[in-house]
Amino acid sequence: MAKIHFETRADSYRITLNDPPLNILDLEMLNELRDALGRVGKDRHLLVITGSGPKAFSAGASVSDHLGDRVKTMLASFHDCFRILDKLEIVTVALVNGVALGGGCELALACDFVIASDRASFGQPEIKLGVFPPVAAIQLSSQLPPRRGLELLLTGEPIDAATAAGLGIVNKVCAAADFEAGSSEWLSKLTTKSAAALRFAKLAFRKGQSDGFERKLAEIEKLYLDELMNSDDATEGLNAFLEKRKPEWNHR
Repeated sequence: MAKIHFETRADSYRITLNDPPLNILDLEMLNELRDALGRVGKDRHLLVITGSGPKAFSAGASVSDHLGDRVKTMLASFHDCFRILDKLEIVTVALVNGVALGGGCELALACDFVIASDRASFGQPEIKLGVFPPVAAIQLSSQLPPRRGLELLLTGEPIDAATAAGLGIVNKVCAAADFEAGSSEWLSKLTTKSAAALRFAKLAFRKGQSDGFERKLAEIEKLYLDELMNSDDATEGLNAFLEKRKPEWNHR
């Protein structure tokens, strides 16, 4: 069974992460996601990204794919997805009904808008495994007040949908029992507009922002692979998670 479901609707493309209950972003799913993003054109109003099942948008990237030589392959596929998303002309929206953790949180925050149910939560728990999330290092420093962004990055503690909305990284919180109707109502604010006007307005807004996502990601990716992943604590933290034990840090 495919781990990504791609659909073309009258006014939108829709990508569903389809490996419930947690929709883990393993290498297979990442490759499928990259291919699906490559199929998105500019002849619709929106690209909607969501997760299958009520438990998770995505609980993040596969921890086992971070070990050994696999981390370079995984990171290349993962970051390709963000490079494609960053260049898409049409508006992108994440519908988050459940947890969005680690890579799942990064994927949601990479979209132009985030609509969440009231049972959704967001977090970057990578620091608890002795690593950090490269894309989120950019997102949390640019999308949040510095102290709050750094707090989420360094503590790894999740926040609920209401807190995320208060911080400005969620546009709308809908009741979980009525999430489909509530999110559809919000999306209609965009789908009733001209798709061409939306594209040009998004481009104008992006030009008003500081540029350089590609450059920043390349610099952080180098730090991640060349330094972090060669540290003792990164290896210890990842292995401890897989072995279901508490890590023993030696702080180098």
